[in-house]
Amino acid sequence: MARHMSGFRGALIGCGFFARNHMHGWADAEGAEIVAVCDRDPAKAEAFAGVFGAEACTDAASMLAAVKPDFVDVATTVETHRPLVELALGHGALTICQKPFARTWADGVAMVEAAERAGRPLIVHENFRWQRPLRLLGGEIESGAIGAPFFARISFRHAYDVYANQPYLAELEDFALMDVGLHLFDVARFLMGDVAKLACMTQRLNPIVQGEDAFTATLRHESGAVTSVECSFYSRTVPDPFPETFVRVEGPEGTAELTRGGRLRVHRDGAVREIDGDPLVPAWGERPWHLVQESVAAFEAHVVDVLRGTAEPQPSGRHNLGTLAMALAAYRSAARDEVVNLDRFIAGGCER
Repeated sequence: MARHMSGFRGALIGCGFFARNHMHGWADAEGAEIVAVCDRDPAKAEAFAGVFGAEACTDAASMLAAVKPDFVDVATTVETHRPLVELALGHGALTICQKPFARTWADGVAMVEAAERAGRPLIVHENFRWQRPLRLLGGEIESGAIGAPFFARISFRHAYDVYANQPYLAELEDFALMDVGLHLFDVARFLMGDVAKLACMTQRLNPIVQGEDAFTATLRHESGAVTSVECSFYSRTVPDPFPETFVRVEGPEGTAELTRGGRLRVHRDGAVREIDGDPLVPAWGERPWHLVQESVAAFEAHVVDVLRGTAEPQPSGRHNLGTLAMALAAYRSAARDEVVNLDRFIAGGCER
């Protein structure tokens, strides 16, 4: 790929609430620079341009034709992902897509095929697997600290007012599974391997939301291991643990558990080893968002490695299709009260 003297040149599409974290992360990413930002709302684009020193645009096609970036970060809502991803790939850019990757299986497949035709990497912004505590936990499992894992529990339960900054979440018909659920399913695959079948029950607890705001899913991995995934946006705890994910992984040699404050505890041979996984607060960040903010920066540093050709995308669009299939299968399971075999579900076009 072409390289500017100061590094790889990028463009960001979508100047919403969370995209500010993207921009700060790119500013910290050595070897990359966002040179243009785009939003249909000119005020949003101008605000981002003023803060981050980029060119402001309101039309993505015109921006890409003029700027010719090495990479494009699509940070918009899901209904615009397919046309924008295909547009960016058509301009020869490594393309990053915010999750949820796609609303439908057909759209997800179309974007992956567009990337393969273009010969350019397509990466999905699944930042949970890039959170420092989860990276440390994954390293412990990979090192064999507890043996081959046979059970995991992944829990994300809170009552933080996520609707204040993102009011559209309350209006989604598909909410928890397509918002945090995708992240948690990706974490399950990251820690425990691919999934063969799943069952799911959903709940609508908060009267202000239109879709499900809680779910419990049971996963059977291809290895035979089992994972319980729990999510709730209506669980009251003092202090509220948002945005932390708590994890327990059991193996024949011991147990690894991720607890409050990013504390990782490894139980083995009658002793407990503790690791402080709480990330530093970025200069531009704040608690409790620092957990997510640091993971965005870590993910974007990884993208630079992909641009340099020294790393494979984590996760790629092709890999993330499997995570999307899990979320769609979870809706089917909840609606029909059945266990869904993922291979058969995918072969059938992921028909909910």
